Amino acid sequence: MISLLENEGVQLQGANVVVIGRSDLVGKPLAQLLLQKNATVTVAHSKTKDLAAATLQAQVVIAAAGVLHLIGAEHISAGAVVIDVGIHRTEDGLTGDVDFSAASTVASKITPVPGGVGPMTIAELLRNTLKAAQLQS
Repeated sequence: MISLLENEGVQLQGANVVVIGRSDLVGKPLAQLLLQKNATVTVAHSKTKDLAAATLQAQVVIAAAGVLHLIGAEHISAGAVVIDVGIHRTEDGLTGDVDFSAASTVASKITPVPGGVGPMTIAELLRNTLKAAQLQS
């Protein structure tokens, strides 16, 4: 996700970033990577009191809480970048932790579900596999 943000020209140094989700697989490692990029990171979750108060201060919101449509337009400041890591199967198809139609009215950039972070994760895995193979030779 860091390379996704960087490729889109999102300035991480000094940016307020909220990671919603505290999992060992996504939330915690992502927060550490963002700190290495000199972002100011807040880790929130589905039980955070007044989640909107935290997210409205952010230039970047990353939703990885595993809660369907936890994040709506009321959580996003105008012009913020939103990355939706969640994926949920509903009767209408796949959707994420972010209510895409609502949040996209205020976000400057937003990843869709499906088709956003998933393909990027695969691309990064392949890139890292290639790097590892090159180091072995």
